[in-house]
Amino acid sequence: MLTLLKPVRIINGFTGEAFCESNKNTVMSTFSELGLNEPIIKALTDLGYESPTVIQEKAIPQIISSKSDLKAFAQTGTGKTAAFSLPILQLIDGDSSNVQAIILSPTRELAVQIGKNIEDFCKYQKKIQVTTVYGGSSMEQQIKSLKRGSQIVVGTPGRTVDLINRRALKLGNVQWLVLDEADEMLNMGFKEELDKVLEATPDTKQTLLFSATFPKEVEAIARNYMHKPVEVTSGEKNSGSENVSHEYYSVTERTRYPALKRIADLNPDIYAIIFCRTRRETQEVADNLIKDGYSADALHGDLSQGQRDSVMGKFRKKTIQILVATDVAARGLDVTELTHVINHKLPDQIENYTHRSGRTGRAGNLGISIALVNGKEKGKLRVIERIIKQKFTEGKVPTGKEIVENQLINLIDKVKNTAVNESEMEEFLPSIYEKLIDLDREELIKKFVSLEFNTMLAYYENSKDLNDLGRETSRTRSTADNMTRFFINIGRKDELNPGKLIGLINDQNIGDKIEIGAIDILDTFSFFEIDKNFEDKTLDAFAANQPDFEGRSVNVEVTKKERSGGGRRGGKKSFGKKDGGFGRKRSSEGGSARKSDGGGRKSDRSDRRSSSERPRSSGDRKPGGFGRKRRDS
Repeated sequence: MLTLLKPVRIINGFTGEAFCESNKNTVMSTFSELGLNEPIIKALTDLGYESPTVIQEKAIPQIISSKSDLKAFAQTGTGKTAAFSLPILQLIDGDSSNVQAIILSPTRELAVQIGKNIEDFCKYQKKIQVTTVYGGSSMEQQIKSLKRGSQIVVGTPGRTVDLINRRALKLGNVQWLVLDEADEMLNMGFKEELDKVLEATPDTKQTLLFSATFPKEVEAIARNYMHKPVEVTSGEKNSGSENVSHEYYSVTERTRYPALKRIADLNPDIYAIIFCRTRRETQEVADNLIKDGYSADALHGDLSQGQRDSVMGKFRKKTIQILVATDVAARGLDVTELTHVINHKLPDQIENYTHRSGRTGRAGNLGISIALVNGKEKGKLRVIERIIKQKFTEGKVPTGKEIVENQLINLIDKVKNTAVNESEMEEFLPSIYEKLIDLDREELIKKFVSLEFNTMLAYYENSKDLNDLGRETSRTRSTADNMTRFFINIGRKDELNPGKLIGLINDQNIGDKIEIGAIDILDTFSFFEIDKNFEDKTLDAFAANQPDFEGRSVNVEVTKKERSGGGRRGGKKSFGKKDGGFGRKRSSEGGSARKSDGGGRKSDRSDRRSSSERPRSSGDRKPGGFGRKRRDS
């Protein structure tokens, strides 16, 4: 790994011999010492940048002084955009209108943010043009911008490939290819698009790979598409920020949403992102918070680009205090003052926890990352601890008394710190004094507090202790009684996995909202559980559609025996029609159904079916039923 010395001399913007294998503790202190020219320094000064971050100190001189590929690890909020864009701006040829740098990011939000940052950085380099391309916006306008000439293109993988296919984006002169948040692009299924972009760029380009985590898939990109890359890191690879503390709260599905509300109520000045795993879950949690009087809104992929921009704008301006979001918001949301990140559900990809928690504790601020977990999800915490190299502390869901006390103190503090505009109030004071003349000091305080506080007092007056999970846990276990167990004649030998099984069921268009329990994948067949209200609809759909899987005819039957172990087990999972399936609100308190996490018991390797596990196929069905009824609150 390379470490940095102070450069001996800067000549024509280059650092020359700026690297050494030793002297780890020596760091650069100014942007000018990194080899950046005056127009860039001036722009940075205008933007309030005073000194480079660790990743900038390491990456900028390396990119300026060398054509070697670069693999850079940096946590979110450490200045990665400047780390790769500033040296490119230093070296780029403003007299040529050809695309010289292509920067790929996983989401529209991040692409827009990167594009805006680069425009700010090159405000004094008038010849340099930046075009940002992404889905959900006019392709024609993007093509017009490219035709006018852009040296730098920032784009999402899908739209970038679309423009390449239309011959509107030509990458034959590209000198720099930046893969920002490479891990997330792979998680989102953009491998084919990345391959196509890489194929469209010259072999002589410099590839710059930036990521907050380095799972094996990202390492595979480095091996396959990079030549002897230099590696630089900011902090320990895959670790969490030292400015973030990590807490978890034990919940059940029934207490998950009430616990969330109590955490918010305990922190009146909360400014937070609540992360959910599905779009439906996100919208439901946001709708419930808004209904309950919280300043909240939702951000997910079902929103139009205009809607997403509006929500992001309101959140940045603090018009809303709580943003409920899918992981789409874990990239590109440039907010430095978040007090909390709350994981309503832990992410399916464990590595994404690093991205989520990295949204708080930025720019030197302290932050708190909270996870709400049920008994089955606690095993994930140990895995996350190994990744972030930090321990979770167990928190207790606040009691009503604790919340009321904290809210009261917060109110009094606000009153004490409120500035009094005496000149404007002066003419009204005589009337006010006359109205209050019959009240002594104690009565006045009590009435004032009650005016603001009676609602909270009444709400939590007889509140339950949500940390007593005994009854709730036994209730949760009983939900298996409401499930029907199905046999399906494909398994591991057919390359079936839980995700592919989910997709197969989605393709049958059984219903909008379906809950599924355990998924057991065996060698030549498998089992899955679905809400028994959808039993007949499931059989009818498979019988009518006669689907196949990898060329093999699929047969689905009902088994009557309760499961006794089985293979890979998932928790409650929901299915939609064609969008991968989203959760369903189980009650006014419980929020959405939990997406499968693939945890639980190990697979029974035997493929022999018990004689007592008698299947019922489509030939002996009773008339089909309707979907699960929403529970009243």
